[in-house]
Amino acid sequence: AWVGSLAMGMIFFCSPIVSIFTDRIGCRTTAASGAAIAFIGLLSSSFTKSLEVRYFTYGILFGCGSSFAFQPSLVILGHYFKRRLGLANGIVAGGSCLISVPLPFFLKMVGKAIGLAHTFQVLSALMLIQIFLALTYRPILLPSCDSQHDGQDKLGSRTTRQQCWSQTRKYFSLRVFRRKTYRIWAFGIATAVLGYLVPYMNLVKYVEKRFQETKKDWILLVCLGAMSGLGRLVAGRIGDCIPGLKKIYLQVASFVLLGILCMMIPQCRGFEGVIVICLFLGLCDGFFTTIMAPIAFELVGPMQASQAIGYLMGLMAVPMTAGTPIAGYLNDYFGNYDVAFYFAGVPPIIGGLVLSVVPLVHQKMLKKQR
Repeated sequence: AWVGSLAMGMIFFCSPIVSIFTDRIGCRTTAASGAAIAFIGLLSSSFTKSLEVRYFTYGILFGCGSSFAFQPSLVILGHYFKRRLGLANGIVAGGSCLISVPLPFFLKMVGKAIGLAHTFQVLSALMLIQIFLALTYRPILLPSCDSQHDGQDKLGSRTTRQQCWSQTRKYFSLRVFRRKTYRIWAFGIATAVLGYLVPYMNLVKYVEKRFQETKKDWILLVCLGAMSGLGRLVAGRIGDCIPGLKKIYLQVASFVLLGILCMMIPQCRGFEGVIVICLFLGLCDGFFTTIMAPIAFELVGPMQASQAIGYLMGLMAVPMTAGTPIAGYLNDYFGNYDVAFYFAGVPPIIGGLVLSVVPLVHQKMLKKQR
């Protein structure tokens, strides 16, 4: 579980650093460099013979590169869209599902035909293509020239130590945390994602163990991917129709429903029931993923959105990485996945309730300003 979980965790753990690179060298260079690192990670994984080495090549190298390639794809949309940002984000995020739906069939077929090592090489070719696609990013919004000149003038009269400290504070800016609404929002999401990956990582194994179903388990992955794509498109369109921070209620509904669905998985008496739950799980995933960037733009504005998304994903890294191994430990201890799914359902519900407070706090702050 640690190989895949470590890769997912690195995608989020590196996000604060990615936001600095995005602000410093732009979306295009950051995304292309990340895709190149991910390409090297996948290609080197094809030559590994031990699990320990794959922790680094796939878990860390590929995960870190994916983080650098992923986050600029969210930030760049804010340069082109404002009124229809949610719909644009939904279309872009939903596009990934066009690959994730047929991917299980493709990997299963290719894996049997050429083996795991060559499968990694095929996937690395896809990352190679992404390098060239990232070069199409053309940022429009640029930092204020006046602020840059003022900063340079101030640096000229300081010592080297003061200049280094000033530059560090500039690129590791924590201004977004001064906003109370952002702090609550980030804490709520970080809490919710502790159990977020558990059903996605363990459903196939659970079905094989509980229902002895090995020939149709691919249906679960297809249902998750297809409904996630539909959810991203629908959430983007709905998000554009909801004014201001009330968009957060979409995340609240998706997290609470996701938690309830996780707890319902052990109650299923047949494989068909798990399929129905997977359909709704995919829908919740689509709503949560798509609406995240528009909410960040609403909370802190377009110029600080990169930092806001980066720090949020950094906070998500630890709970998201730890959730799957904890579920695996519970499975080993109790001999089944039931307790693991019950555990996975609690954090999303708590996180959703925390998020519901954000619009209320925002309204209260506006009244004080008036």
